[in-house]
Amino acid sequence: MLKHFSRKGFSFALIAILLMGVLAACGSKTAAPDTKTPAAGTTAPATDKKPEPAKELSGTVTASGSSALLPLVKQAATEFMEKNPKVTVNVTAGGSGTGLKNVADGTSDIGNSDIEAGDEYKDKGLVDHVVAIAPFALIVNKDVAVDNLTKAQAADIFMGKITNWKDVGGKDAKIVVVHRPDSSGSKALVKKIVLDGKEFTKDGVTQESSGAVATTVGSTSGAIGYVDTPYINDTLKALKFEGVAFSKDSIKDGKYPLYGVEHMYTKGEAKDAVKAFLDYIGSADFQGKKVEELKFLPANLLKK
Repeated sequence: MLKHFSRKGFSFALIAILLMGVLAACGSKTAAPDTKTPAAGTTAPATDKKPEPAKELSGTVTASGSSALLPLVKQAATEFMEKNPKVTVNVTAGGSGTGLKNVADGTSDIGNSDIEAGDEYKDKGLVDHVVAIAPFALIVNKDVAVDNLTKAQAADIFMGKITNWKDVGGKDAKIVVVHRPDSSGSKALVKKIVLDGKEFTKDGVTQESSGAVATTVGSTSGAIGYVDTPYINDTLKALKFEGVAFSKDSIKDGKYPLYGVEHMYTKGEAKDAVKAFLDYIGSADFQGKKVEELKFLPANLLKK
């Protein structure tokens, strides 16, 4: 009987040991850590994967329009292409109206304008990028013995009511008005600010660009015109307007009204090289230094 009992007990003991082993194995599987998701508060293990390098910019950017804004955009283009040698930026003038038309119909990536896009462009998807403030001045040939014009005097000259410099304190000499074409943003600004929306005289000379106006006024006796200040040189005299000369402070303080807000329009949001070029013009480095070196003023000058 004892021999029988011992065999039976041995069998039960063996079964118990086997069961304990199975339970232990199950317990170890349940407790195994999940290697796919790190526990809260821990950092995922580092990998050898390196971030992809930034894609090098390439392509062509076209900008057209305002001749007043041309010096700033051309300088920005030169610097941008030096930093991005696979990008070509082509900049042309033609007037603000041309720039707006070109960007709206897709001829240009960017339309440069001294004025805001009119109602005719409301459904064209244009996006405005303000890039600078551009002071402009009434300019005369150096032989004109007048240093200041009131708003009323300037309006009468550009409308053809005053045709001799003696009528505004100068010499007895004929006034030669040098105009811009109707597509010019500068002309639109003078019409709005000086003429209160009235029409210019048809007499005089019309030039296609601000540079051509400066050259013509500088070489024509008794001539008067209007240009953005980057075009003023030692062959010209910039007149005071209502007794105030143009300056950063006189514009900021609201004492000198002859200036334009410079716009660069895109059709839809800018992308790729176009966006990068506009970002460069709006950068702190370009706005804080280059803009004033080029005789413009920073885009945020009039922000309160």
